[in-house]
Amino acid sequence: MVTGSIGAGLLVLLGVRKEDAELEAEALLEKLLGLRVFEDAEGKMNLSLLDTGGALLVVSQFTLYGDTRKGRRPSFDLAAPPEQANRLYEHFIAKARERGVETQTGVFRAMMSVSLTNEGPVTFLIETKNG
Repeated sequence: MVTGSIGAGLLVLLGVRKEDAELEAEALLEKLLGLRVFEDAEGKMNLSLLDTGGALLVVSQFTLYGDTRKGRRPSFDLAAPPEQANRLYEHFIAKARERGVETQTGVFRAMMSVSLTNEGPVTFLIETKNG
């Protein structure tokens, strides 16, 4: 069963830290919407998601905050608890939709199979000041 699917746009694997609040979610959204990562007519990364009319597929991803610096088992101490993470995940999605961006989602805290067709090998890690 497919719960979210987009054409051209960005797949956002959204991780939430304990220190994050609405301000960080909104700053992250603004950064993503304005990030010039799509090609213009000359093939240069010069266009934003807003410029291209692209969509967002937002998937919650607490494992982004798995700390592997010690030992062999990741520590998830930096990740926000589920209630906080879900609230900020939903806030991020609502703000994106308020901006008029087509926004599809995964299912929070669910085991999902996520497929991606990536043009280029272009992946960015974007963090807020708390990251």
